Amino acid sequence: MTTDGPGEGRGKVYRLLGPGGPLARALPGYEAREGQIAMAEAVERAFEGDRVLLCEAGTGTGKTLAYLVPAILSGKKVVVSTATKALEEQIFHKDLPLIAKNLGLVTTAALVKGLGNYLCLRRFEELRATAASLADPAVRRSLPLLESWVQRTKTGDVGELEALREGDPLWREVCSSSETRVGAECEHFDRCFVTRMKREAAEARLVVVNHHLFFADLAVKAQMGRRGGAGGALPPYDAVIFDEAHQLEDIATDFLGVRVSRARIEAMLRDADRAFVAARVAEKAGPGVRPGKGTGLCDRVRIGADELFALLARQGIAQAAESGARAGRPTSDAITGSEDAVEALAVKATLPRDVWSGALLTAYHRLDTELEALEHFADANAVDESIRLVSSRAGQLREDAAKIVEPATHQVTWVEVRARSVSIGASPIDVGGYLRKEVFERVGAAVLTSATLTTGSGDSAFRFLRSRVGLRDDEGLGIEELSLPSPFDFGGRSLLYTPRDLPETSDPAFIARAADRVGELLAITGGGAFVLCTSVRAMRGLAEALRSRWPAPPLVQGEAPKGALLRRFREDGHAVLVATMSFWEGVDVPGDALRLVVIEKIPFSVPTEPVVAARCAAIEAAGGNPFVHYSVPQAAITLKQGFGRLLRTQRDHGVVAVLDRRLRTKGYGRTLIEGLPPAGRTDQIDDVRAFWATRDAATDGDGLPRPPAR
Repeated sequence: MTTDGPGEGRGKVYRLLGPGGPLARALPGYEAREGQIAMAEAVERAFEGDRVLLCEAGTGTGKTLAYLVPAILSGKKVVVSTATKALEEQIFHKDLPLIAKNLGLVTTAALVKGLGNYLCLRRFEELRATAASLADPAVRRSLPLLESWVQRTKTGDVGELEALREGDPLWREVCSSSETRVGAECEHFDRCFVTRMKREAAEARLVVVNHHLFFADLAVKAQMGRRGGAGGALPPYDAVIFDEAHQLEDIATDFLGVRVSRARIEAMLRDADRAFVAARVAEKAGPGVRPGKGTGLCDRVRIGADELFALLARQGIAQAAESGARAGRPTSDAITGSEDAVEALAVKATLPRDVWSGALLTAYHRLDTELEALEHFADANAVDESIRLVSSRAGQLREDAAKIVEPATHQVTWVEVRARSVSIGASPIDVGGYLRKEVFERVGAAVLTSATLTTGSGDSAFRFLRSRVGLRDDEGLGIEELSLPSPFDFGGRSLLYTPRDLPETSDPAFIARAADRVGELLAITGGGAFVLCTSVRAMRGLAEALRSRWPAPPLVQGEAPKGALLRRFREDGHAVLVATMSFWEGVDVPGDALRLVVIEKIPFSVPTEPVVAARCAAIEAAGGNPFVHYSVPQAAITLKQGFGRLLRTQRDHGVVAVLDRRLRTKGYGRTLIEGLPPAGRTDQIDDVRAFWATRDAATDGDGLPRPPAR
C-alpha cells in the first residue's frame, strides 16, 4: 500500500498501534512492530468482510493486541478462544485492561471457563448432607476448607481456591458439568455460579474462552439440537478468533467424539446414591417399591461396569501389544510387567469390530440393562430435580455407549487403559467437514492464528492446516493467508545443534548416550535447560541418568504441580527441568533462566494410536502418502513449538539441541530443519562452545549466580 505520509490512508488500527500512536506515547521504550500492524489490519479486513484469516505470527509479533484491538473496534460479538486457561487469564486480566488504559478502548468482556472449574451448589449441599458416610478420608479432611471458601467466593471458580491442593478428590464431587446441570428447576439456580457466568457472557461484547470449552459448547448444542433444545455454554456470536489454532483438530476430535469411562459411571453412581438418600426416594415412592431399591440398582450397575471394563482392559492391553509388536514396540509382557503401574496401563488401542462378540458383548448388554433399570426407576420416582438428573445421566450413558458399539465408517472405536480408570470411545477420523459447516460457514468471521501454522513455504505453506480443518478451498469463504516472521534476531541470538554421532533413537544405548550429551551441553550453558521428551519412559530414563551428570537433581514433570515446577525453575537460574509434551507449548520463561532447550527426538505421533492410525489409513486409501502428508507436517509443527520455548524476548540468547540423528540422515530431516526459525545451524559440539563463549562475552555474564558446584 502506498501512502503520502506516515499513517495516511491507513486504518484506525494503524493509528492506534503504529509509530506516534497512543500506545507508543503511553509505554516508555515502545517500538511499533510492522508485523503486529500487518496482522491487525488483516484481522480488520476479515471482520469487515466476514472472511476467514489464517495468520502465522512468529514469537514476538504481538499477536494478542493485533487481534484484540480490531475485535473491539468491529462492534461485533466476538469469542476469543485460546489454548489454555493461563492464556485466558492473561487476555482478560492483563491485555484488555492495558488496551482500555492506554488506547481508550473499553468493552464489556467476560471470562468463561469450562464447567468443571465452577462449584455446583446443589452437589455441594448434597455432599454436606451425606458427609458422615463419605468413604474417602481425603474428601472429609478437605470439606471444611471448601465450606469456608463457599461463604466468601463470588465466582465459584476453583482457581480462587488456593487452600485446596491441585487434584484434590473433593473437587470432582462438587464441580459442575454438562451432566450434572439441572437448569432453571434447580433450587440454587438464581445463585448458581454457572448461571451467573452465562449471564455475563450473554451481556459481553467480547467473550474469552479456551478451545476445550468452545468445542464442548458445539458438542452440547449439537446434542440439544437433536432433542429440540438450545443448550450450550456460550451465547450466539458474530465472529471467532482462535489463538494457538494449530491445536484445533486434536481438541475438536476429543469433543466431537464419544467416551464412556468407568470413572464417569462411578461419578454418576456416587451422585445417585446421595440423591436417593437425600430425597428419601424409598419412602416417597409409590406402593410396591422396596426400601433401598435405588441404591440397590446402583450396586448392580457397579458390578456390571466392573465386569465390562475389566474385560475391556484386558482386550485393550492385548490389542496394544499386538499392534506394538507389529511396529517393533513392547509386547504384552513388557507392558504388563513394567514396575510403574501408571505407565504400564497407559495404553490406548483400536478396538476392531470383531472384538465385540462373546463375553465382551454379553457384559456390555448386562450393563446396558442395569443402566436402563436405574434410568426407569429414577424417572418413576423423580421426587426432585436431583433424581430426574439420575435418570437423564443414566440414559445419556446408554446412548453414548450405543454410539460406540454400533458400527460407523466415519469413526474409530478405541479402548484406553489407565491405572485409575478404563475408557471406551469413538472418535471422528476427519473433523474438517464438521468445522467448515458448523464454524466457518456459520460464523461471520473467523481468525486462526498461532506461531506455528505453516509447514512449508510459498503457496503450500498453509496446505496442511487447511486440509485438516476443512478449508481446502476458498469457495464461499474468502480465505486470506498471512505469514509474519518473528522480529527476533534468531541468527545472532540462537543456535540449533543437531548431532549426527548419537545412536538411533530406537537403539537401547540411546538414552545413556543422549544423557552424556545433555551433560556436556549443561556444562557449556551452566544449566538453565528444558529437556523435552516424547514419552514418559524417555522422560524418566533421562531424568534418572542426569542425576549423575549434573550437580543438582533435575526437576521432573509430575513430581509437583506444573506451576510450582516453573516457579522453582525461574527462581533457581540454573535448573534442569525434564518433561513431556505438556511443556512443549504454552510455557513462557523469558530471560536467562531458560537458555538451553534439548529435544529428545522428532515428535512424530505414535503410529499405533487409534485416531492417528485411522487418519493415516484414510489418507492412504485416498491415494496419498500418510507419512509425507500427515506425520511429517504434524511433527514439523510440534517441533517448531518446542523450539519456540527458547527466545521469548528480544534480549534472550540460547541453544536448541535436537538429539535425533534422523534430522541429519533422513530426507525429511531437511524439511523439518527448514521449517524452524533461522537460527545458526551446526552438528558439532565445539561450535556450541564457541557460540556460548561469544554469547558470554556479548552479555558480560548478565550477573547470574554461579551454577551448583560438583
